[in-house]
Amino acid sequence: MRKYGLVALGTAGLLALSACAGEGAGSGDGGGDDAGSQAPEDILVGVSMPTQTSERWIADGEAVESGLTDAGYEVDLQFANDDIPTQSQQIDQMITTGADLLIIGAIDGTALSSQLEAAAAANIPVISYDRLIRDSEHVDFYVTFDNYQVGVQQATSLLVGLGLLNEDGSEGDAEGPFNIELFAGSLDDNNAHFFWDGAIETLQPYLDDGTLTVPSGQTDIEQAATLRWQQETAQKRMEDLLTAAYSDGTELHGVLSPYDGLSRGIITALQGVGMGPSIDEGLPIVTGQDAEIASVALIDQGVQFATIFKDTRKLAEQAVVSGEAFLAGEEPEANDTETYDNGVQIVPSYLLDSDIVYADNIESLLIDSGYWTADEVASGVAE
Repeated sequence: MRKYGLVALGTAGLLALSACAGEGAGSGDGGGDDAGSQAPEDILVGVSMPTQTSERWIADGEAVESGLTDAGYEVDLQFANDDIPTQSQQIDQMITTGADLLIIGAIDGTALSSQLEAAAAANIPVISYDRLIRDSEHVDFYVTFDNYQVGVQQATSLLVGLGLLNEDGSEGDAEGPFNIELFAGSLDDNNAHFFWDGAIETLQPYLDDGTLTVPSGQTDIEQAATLRWQQETAQKRMEDLLTAAYSDGTELHGVLSPYDGLSRGIITALQGVGMGPSIDEGLPIVTGQDAEIASVALIDQGVQFATIFKDTRKLAEQAVVSGEAFLAGEEPEANDTETYDNGVQIVPSYLLDSDIVYADNIESLLIDSGYWTADEVASGVAE
């Protein structure tokens, strides 16, 4: 918990950050309203995270748990290992055992309707964590990053890597044309669509004028999608693209990747056909997201070009702040009440900012902030 733990937040400090209007998610006999009159140690918060196959989600779960326990609450943290029925069963059990609040990072944003209905019937507020839960009126709040902007940053880092832009956003010296390929996340994750939209709208002018081309022709999100964000799936698709579109000697210059796990799979495929091993030695520019330590090390080594740093410590802290407001019978502070339509309603949201990580700012963004240490960056392994 050294790097992911939150500073213990007192109730008064937390509530100072929350709006003071409204009475929470409901007005019946369930946990949400009862919790306001209970001591923290008598309040149970269910935290459901999608997987333990990604270090990012392990960190999120532990950081949320730490913040809540530091504030005195009992926490039931569960990881669903990318299995939808498992997550559904875990949330059912949280409701049955009397959770007063649910914080859910969904595997499939459309697969929890019955659980949300049960939570609403029990008057349990639901916070959607980073991945928006869709097609339900029973999502009370959303904490996340500005995911459209994350997509913009991913595309921007690709353009910087190709030399079309400088890191400060000014026009670069390169002229192209450049051949690129596009990868997207899992279609059942609402964030994947925001990432894609931000990235494609940023790249579109370059695609329109021919500066960028996609030799495979796979330019739709359905073609570029990677189910469950699996590294092996991305590696296999990259291998197939290389065989289909580049076996005639066509040169590949860059790959838009929306997640570090996918990036490492893509890089493995590229190196497997003799590209690289580093950017200086001919490896295409590959982007990423989440600042996973294995990819940060690759950036430091000149193998992966960039990643997007979403400081999950801040996201976890905001989830705790928002949860405290609900448990006090109040409405959390939202800084976006227009963007996140889950198909049934606009979900009030709190959005956080993200940063592009290049080799030359690893120290200032990640090491100086305590997210990773210099030794971890050097080894590529979290201590």
